[in-house]
Amino acid sequence: MFENERADAKRVVNEFLEQAALKEGNLVVIGCSTSEIASKHIGSYSNAELGEAVFTAMHEELCAHGLYVAAQCCEHLNRALIMEEEAAERYGYEVVNVMPMPKAGGSFATAAWKHMKEPLAVEHVQAHAGIDIGDTLIGMHLKAVAVPVRIAHPAIGGAHIVCARTRAKYIGGERAHYSEEMM
Repeated sequence: MFENERADAKRVVNEFLEQAALKEGNLVVIGCSTSEIASKHIGSYSNAELGEAVFTAMHEELCAHGLYVAAQCCEHLNRALIMEEEAAERYGYEVVNVMPMPKAGGSFATAAWKHMKEPLAVEHVQAHAGIDIGDTLIGMHLKAVAVPVRIAHPAIGGAHIVCARTRAKYIGGERAHYSEEMM
């Protein structure tokens, strides 16, 4: 079930990874509206099976590249994030006590809780990159300077997709020189 959406999710991740220049251990935040994938208004048509299909496809691809995933919850949980305990410890994020459910956190975050080895919730992250499926507003969870990553097919079902990576801030003036590796 939802094989097309699962295939689209893998394609999105692979197109994204081709351009994002991420390093092993980097954190990728993903916000996903299953309602938008189903061509419904965000928050109106949560679908647990669809959330699970999209999450597992994306999670498998990102983990295969040594990346951590933070699944953004919906606004009913103040856009908290579900991530592996190992990642939260590595980056020093404070754990909060909440478990997502399809109507309070969203189907995608619920799937993350179900499929991660040692899931927990945090309130804030500063991710190295992100994938926003269905205009879920992940920007608050990216590092300060986000750069768009344009993928060839920016949709899963009816959901619009926006991808971003981050880079170090440029400081200095006209005399400053910058490392090409950090751009």
